[in-house]
Amino acid sequence: MRAALFVTCLVDQLFPAAGEATMTVLRRLGVSVDVPIAQTCCGQVAFNDGFWDEARPLARRHLDIFEHADAVVAPSGSCAAMVREFYPMLLRDEPALMERAQAVGHRTYELSQFLVDVLGADDAGARFPHRVAYHPACHGLRALGLREQPLRLLGKVRDLEVRRLGGAEECCGFGGMFAVKFESLSSAMLDSKIRAIEGSGADYVTATDASCLMHIGGGLSRRASPIRPIHLAEILAAQ
Repeated sequence: MRAALFVTCLVDQLFPAAGEATMTVLRRLGVSVDVPIAQTCCGQVAFNDGFWDEARPLARRHLDIFEHADAVVAPSGSCAAMVREFYPMLLRDEPALMERAQAVGHRTYELSQFLVDVLGADDAGARFPHRVAYHPACHGLRALGLREQPLRLLGKVRDLEVRRLGGAEECCGFGGMFAVKFESLSSAMLDSKIRAIEGSGADYVTATDASCLMHIGGGLSRRASPIRPIHLAEILAAQ
């Protein structure tokens, strides 16, 4: 099977190890991976902040780049949700573009969703001898329905112990521009999430989105916590 890697801005610019790990996992499971070099921002930040006119050219560009791929895989539930769920909304006044968006959206997946639901693979052949808490990132959980897929994959990682995270489905407080515009509320939500992570007894906290992990990792660092954030793809690539 062939798949195109939708790297996403945050992974490309700040967390490239997550993108490299995604490629490692896909290739290990027999997927041929293309990385379109012309890809850029999907427009999610502009869309979420109400700048739809600015987001539309980015959506059109994304469709031009990825519409011929058999499958599109992203190490990000939020970016996959942008294409799957919100492109048709963004382009609803242009029927031909909306139809293209729906077609590409149906072939766009977050990594764990692709592995479990498309490939039928819940064992990535990984080994990670640590205690890990899983944070369900909001877009993946609520827009894509990612509940069991990441946990099934973690459950098959050799020597890994999944630690229960209290209030797991509560938002970490990032939300892109939300953390900038509503700093006090975002910080309070983050503090609650950090307390739950520390109470889990985990060595690492993982998620499907680098954005949430960036936010959580900053909070852990400021508390001088020994717990470290790590993208799900990096765990699945470990051996």
